[in-house]
Amino acid sequence: MKKILIIVDGSVGEHFIKRVIDTYTSENIYYVVQLKAKEYADANPARFKFYEFDPTSFYKLSNLLKMEFVQVLIAMDNLLDVENTIKNIRMVKKQLRVIVLNQWALKNEDSNVVSVNVNEILSSRLLDYLPNVPVIAQNVGIGEGEIMEVLVPFGSSFVYRHIGVIEQKNWRIVAIYRNRKLVMPSRRRMIQPNDLLLLVGEPAVLKSVYRAIKRELGQFPEPFGSNLYLYIDMNIVNNATIKELVRRAVFAHKKFKHELIIKIVNPGNISVIEYIKEFRNDNVTIEIEYENVNLKSAFHLDIKKYHVGLVIVSKEIFANFKMRTILYESHVPVLKISDRSFSTVKDAALILSDNRDLEKVSATIFDISEQMGFNIELHNYLNEHQDEKEQVIEHYYNLSTIFSKSIKVIKENANPIKTLRQKDNFIHILPFTSKLTKRHIYSLFSTDSERLYYKLDNYHQIFIPVQL
Repeated sequence: MKKILIIVDGSVGEHFIKRVIDTYTSENIYYVVQLKAKEYADANPARFKFYEFDPTSFYKLSNLLKMEFVQVLIAMDNLLDVENTIKNIRMVKKQLRVIVLNQWALKNEDSNVVSVNVNEILSSRLLDYLPNVPVIAQNVGIGEGEIMEVLVPFGSSFVYRHIGVIEQKNWRIVAIYRNRKLVMPSRRRMIQPNDLLLLVGEPAVLKSVYRAIKRELGQFPEPFGSNLYLYIDMNIVNNATIKELVRRAVFAHKKFKHELIIKIVNPGNISVIEYIKEFRNDNVTIEIEYENVNLKSAFHLDIKKYHVGLVIVSKEIFANFKMRTILYESHVPVLKISDRSFSTVKDAALILSDNRDLEKVSATIFDISEQMGFNIELHNYLNEHQDEKEQVIEHYYNLSTIFSKSIKVIKENANPIKTLRQKDNFIHILPFTSKLTKRHIYSLFSTDSERLYYKLDNYHQIFIPVQL
């Protein structure tokens, strides 16, 4: 049985005693010292011993301290009373742990005195009621934000998504509160508007998840980053096509309204470089790498340095096996520009597959389509298994209602890739998974439409990471 000494006076101390009484434990016995005695009807006499005296009296307090206490809690309204009570305790018990409710600028260099700052607690609790501010558990775990609750707004990209298709790396949805009732999460559970999600994970990751849940359309390239990054390797890209590539990248930059960084490596044509420099302004930065550097490390450094949310490359860059792997490892969406007109694109084509990766990136697809003015087309190949596809289609219909954006589901009896190759112009959007990093020769006999993405290489494509 652990003995705990509680010294209180005033309304806060009274409320604290009531809370302690309501907290059942058979492991503790409490010795309560009050300036003025107050009876508590629910107090168990076996667990609570009450005393009435002034704790600033050394004689009276020292008699009580002859017992072995594991710690002392002090909640008093007068600063001098608190200071003198601590002095009395230290004269008898040098190392006894003391918890003090600090309503003033009380400072104590004693390492065994823990100060609980009232102003910090109240301001932190009030902060929880502000809209669009994450609620973080203060007294659970290490208290650094590894436990968070988030209210899912009606327009959230997480609404009507199945938990099983949400990529949860270094974080988890551990509980759902719906209509003030606890709902245990499962893979098939669908998130509803106004659900309160309880999240556990790394604090930095949870901050990104919070932004993703709260964001609505018009935020892309967030939460991946905030800027656009055009990467030009003049050893790979044909000089004749670089000018068109830059013009199309600038067009995308104006649509998304974010800063554009143009990175040139292996510069070799002065006239082309001079042409690119003409686009430099307050929102377009041009950086030329004249020295030989480690391609992979330099690229990833730029992604962090410029907080890149969308990488723009030519089809030659993306076709390069080494560059494609580097792009995948950056975990940032990639816009691959083809030789076709970009400003005339009206349709975004999505090919449904047996997996549900398209559901994982659905919010980003709707965001891109809204900002670029694309219509969304879902191509469903009927000769393949339909169960997973129907759930994805249901999810897209739900999102189309939320975001007031119509979609078209096209049922195909033939392979959608063959059908799309007959289409004049569109942009192909698909999840950026590890299977896209494989060499093309290994997918010659594959029926996976995602692995055969290069069959639509003559069209613009956007590759979206499935991980948040």
